[in-house]
Amino acid sequence: MLPRGLPGADGERPAPDVVRGAFALWLTAVAAGVFETVLAMVRALTEADASTGGLAAGLALRVAVYSAAVLVAVRMRRGANWARLALAGVLGVLGTLSLVIEPVRWLADGHTPGEAFRHLDAVDVLFGASRVLHLAAVLAAVTLMFRPAANTWFKK
Repeated sequence: MLPRGLPGADGERPAPDVVRGAFALWLTAVAAGVFETVLAMVRALTEADASTGGLAAGLALRVAVYSAAVLVAVRMRRGANWARLALAGVLGVLGTLSLVIEPVRWLADGHTPGEAFRHLDAVDVLFGASRVLHLAAVLAAVTLMFRPAANTWFKK
């Protein structure tokens, strides 16, 4: 029997590299989301842009989503196919849409990409970089979860 905490301990099958990579990318996406939330909260508080109740509700929703994402990612990492499917559907599809809807809507309103860069401040740059990392991590995680080695592992 293997010592506790090592891959394969407690009867768990060790996850293939692609699944472990997907797990790390899900954690990266959550970390980027938390960072974006902090930036948005700081901006809202400094600009007196939102009510305290609205900020608290938004924060509570994000904490719930990020917590659920981590818990489901842990289950995926342990071999639960339902968790892989949930991550792909809920965060991979709906989460990606939530990340890109605002910029797409802004462009659809007739704005140009150049306008987005004219008056950037440090928070805008940090937020944009985090959003790109967030989106890349989600897309890469979904891709890794459905690589042939992962498909084989989840079928066992």
